[in-house]
Amino acid sequence: MILAAHQPQFAPWLGFFDKLDRADVFILLDNVQYKKNEWQNRNRIKGASGPQWLTVPVSSRFGQEIRELDVATSENWRVRHLKTLRTCYSRAPHFAETLCLYERIARQPWKKLGELNVQLLHALVAQLDLEVEIVLASTLESLPHQRDERLIELCRRYGAKTYLAGAGGRSYMEVERYRAAGIEVVFQDYRHPAYPQLFGEFTPNLSVLDLLFNCGGRSLEIIRSGQAA
Repeated sequence: MILAAHQPQFAPWLGFFDKLDRADVFILLDNVQYKKNEWQNRNRIKGASGPQWLTVPVSSRFGQEIRELDVATSENWRVRHLKTLRTCYSRAPHFAETLCLYERIARQPWKKLGELNVQLLHALVAQLDLEVEIVLASTLESLPHQRDERLIELCRRYGAKTYLAGAGGRSYMEVERYRAAGIEVVFQDYRHPAYPQLFGEFTPNLSVLDLLFNCGGRSLEIIRSGQAA
């Protein structure tokens, strides 16, 4: 049993889906603090002039949890997103089905960023045909506040003997605590694959939407090609 966890990001990059693919249980940490100018309310796609942002405007206060964050109602971001996607991907091989997927989620009257991110993620997981149990941390009671202890407790609750951590975890995780609890920590080593892409030289680390627009049903195969042997 492998468990992984991450904050719910907006239309994440391929490495996020690599973690989902390799995990049996994936915990969405929707009850941790929102970080401005990161990936929780924005991600990048590719246009004729290069990478550009898709951003969901939010109303935030310092210290708010991701699930508490309000989507700003003052901007018609849905119309802007759809116009941008049409401009960037109208000639992509899988334009119609991918735009339909995104529009079906974006058009809903979202009030909370966390709810939008979670539902978009579920739609993307289904489109990629991934099989993984996704759990919201906010639905679980009595989790420790300290980061490592919280993850160890999650592994215990789900009977996971392996915790799949992001590569950045090497710099802050106290791996000895996991070992003492009988849990192996495996750090992600994702090697971003290249794939057919519009507008010239390949650009990595974009939203998975770019992959879906360009590669459709081959997308999961391409994501898996970046897994270390």
